[in-house]
Amino acid sequence: MSGGKGDPGSKSRSAVRPGYVSLFRPGHPRIESAVTLDQRTGREIMLAPENFAAPNPSRVWESIGEVQVNPDRLARNGLFPKAEQHPATRIFDMLRTRIAQAMTKEGWNRLAVTSPGPGCGASFVAANLALALGRLPSCRTVLMDLDLREPKLADLFGQTDAQPLLDFLMGEQPLESQFRRIGGNLALALNGAPVSRAAETLQDPQVADTLRAMGEVLQPDMIIFDTPPALTSDDAISLAGRVDAVLLVVDGTRTTPAEITACERLFEGRIPLLAVVLNRAQDPQPRPARGKR
Repeated sequence: MSGGKGDPGSKSRSAVRPGYVSLFRPGHPRIESAVTLDQRTGREIMLAPENFAAPNPSRVWESIGEVQVNPDRLARNGLFPKAEQHPATRIFDMLRTRIAQAMTKEGWNRLAVTSPGPGCGASFVAANLALALGRLPSCRTVLMDLDLREPKLADLFGQTDAQPLLDFLMGEQPLESQFRRIGGNLALALNGAPVSRAAETLQDPQVADTLRAMGEVLQPDMIIFDTPPALTSDDAISLAGRVDAVLLVVDGTRTTPAEITACERLFEGRIPLLAVVLNRAQDPQPRPARGKR
């Protein structure tokens, strides 16, 4: 039975138009080594792989189309690109620094952001964390929407023309057609079409190849994956081995201690749990007004 529109098997990899080669399509060339000809003798000259220049990440970043975002529109969605826009940016800047320090210490750069259940604000935290990292001129950051069943980042960033991320993940579209850049050092990989068989897609070897190639070409300092809730499907743990750590976002108004414990047990031995972020925290003790005791 053939898959649906959002399934990995719904598109034949041979359907790519003739003469078109995706940046991330691995392929199986018949000639294992590079070959050129000596113009004088006509004989083949075998070139060692090291003679070929490695991809220049700066040039690749420049090739990504830049998207102009409206800060006021993003603010209405709870996103704050500029530090002076909202006091909440200070909190995300602190979170940014603590996460960057912890991951650098371990030699990690691939962070999955998830939550126990839906509605906890994982996409909100992932997006603002990426924007906070983007405020560091020396830090190249990639934000990818891997909540394939219910992608949210395109709406949060106000992008109505996001392409289906599945095509990129399966090696059928190049990076430049999928990614969009905010400023010089924040790249967005948004998703314009839900994928029904999300867990199967995330476990496909082609997806692992694509993510690996993306890291090699862009050489980002941090990759943030917005992922589905951990307790509602096996999508999040399908990324075990493909991410270095997980950031768990819990809702102070709805998440229970039992759900947090269940997530800790789920990730144990699979993905290191870097930290737990409490979203929508409520202060039980109202603070006195200034000048009063």
